[in-house]
Amino acid sequence: MSIYTYNQQYTKELLTVYDQSEVTKILDMAFEHVTNMVRTDRIVNQFSPLTIEQKTRLEEIFAQLMLGKPVQYVLKEAWFGGIKLLVNESVLIPRPETDELVDWIVRDTINLIDSFSPFKILDIGTGSGCIPLTLKKKLFNISLTAIDISPKALEVAKINSDNYRANVALKQIDILDETKWKELDSYQVIVSNPPYIKDAEKNMMHKNVLDFEPATALFVPDNTPLLFYHKIAFFAQTHLADNGTVYVEINEALGKETLEAFNNYGFATQLKRDLQGKDRMIKAWKRL
Repeated sequence: MSIYTYNQQYTKELLTVYDQSEVTKILDMAFEHVTNMVRTDRIVNQFSPLTIEQKTRLEEIFAQLMLGKPVQYVLKEAWFGGIKLLVNESVLIPRPETDELVDWIVRDTINLIDSFSPFKILDIGTGSGCIPLTLKKKLFNISLTAIDISPKALEVAKINSDNYRANVALKQIDILDETKWKELDSYQVIVSNPPYIKDAEKNMMHKNVLDFEPATALFVPDNTPLLFYHKIAFFAQTHLADNGTVYVEINEALGKETLEAFNNYGFATQLKRDLQGKDRMIKAWKRL
């Protein structure tokens, strides 16, 4: 069987689980992973027969995809900020809006780094390490620290950090536990994509997210939806360097409330929309 034949077969099957745009993305990732050919090469060779090994691997992949398992977890890889990362069910799959948050940090800080020695950045709730690793790729002369409550997530982040020789200092710390803050320094940038989806919003989410992605990295109680933002703002009062900046990804429905949370801790703030026009990220800094 050829790439074309498998593509036709699996398109029909996957459309029972995903919409057309998702099926196209999933097939593109799966076939590139198995054949090591980009899309244009696959088009040229679409009627060439696959090897036995490639057929076997494709069948394994699509058996898992039909169960609703995200393709990134099936392939154990995800692209973010131009780099390929290991991902598994212990970490969130990086999203495009988080990449926009990283770009915002880069634009703001690229001309400031030489003013500090070293320029220290802390990522709270690092997961796969996607934020610090992308910052390392785009910025020079920075010192990176990343924390997470999950030891399994930190194992993934360490593999990714080692793969790119990023030298990220990884620490198992729950930011909600104030007794652990003494283990952390003062930073020019504090960044976080914390849990911010309310439990009540679960019924609006795709089944493959609910069934496979780590709930502790996604959800917060309905009665305390800004739990992590209050704690990050409180932490930043003592751990954000003078002229430093906090950057956070937020729940699109709670932009005003999240701004107020940082304002109440003495910070000036800016709300930014993502490319989809949604309130998605906030920058905060100490008022002079």
